[in-house]
Amino acid sequence: MTRMNPGEGGATSSLHGALVDVSGVGVLLLGESGTGKSECALDLVTRGHGLVADDVVEVWRDETQAVVGRGPARIRHHMEVRGLGIINIRDLFGLAAVRERKRIELVIRLEAWRAEEEYERLGIAERTYGLLGVEIPMLRIPVSAGRNVAMLVEVAARNHLLKRMGVHAARAFASRSGSGGAT
Repeated sequence: MTRMNPGEGGATSSLHGALVDVSGVGVLLLGESGTGKSECALDLVTRGHGLVADDVVEVWRDETQAVVGRGPARIRHHMEVRGLGIINIRDLFGLAAVRERKRIELVIRLEAWRAEEEYERLGIAERTYGLLGVEIPMLRIPVSAGRNVAMLVEVAARNHLLKRMGVHAARAFASRSGSGGAT
């Protein structure tokens, strides 16, 4: 859904997902219903990161043309967790556990694990996700029982920070191994 939001100076769009501030990186979690977006966001909050939005994320481009997201006022700071119901993250964890808005720098699509699917193993292939005309780096993370998805998202955010500083572990590994594959 896209609409004009004069208060933010341009078009906004709403999408289904969760937005979390992970080590200063705005991470947009996307995926089908039931893939664990809210549970992952809650786990990240318990690890000291900040919730921006859960379930519905309003996005727009700011004056620098970066894509920014927030939760709708009606449900801001709230999260629906199956089995628990609606919880208020600000009341449960304090002001430091929530953010009003955050620039989206990384999109992570959570997908149900499928044995026949090919998943990135080295991290050399770079995917993007188009949002309001801006291409944002994207990772696909397969979800299955026993995987610590929040830890994987946390590592992905830290790795994104390293890449922004010019440190690309996968490329360095591939150049050392010579063929671009694992040795």
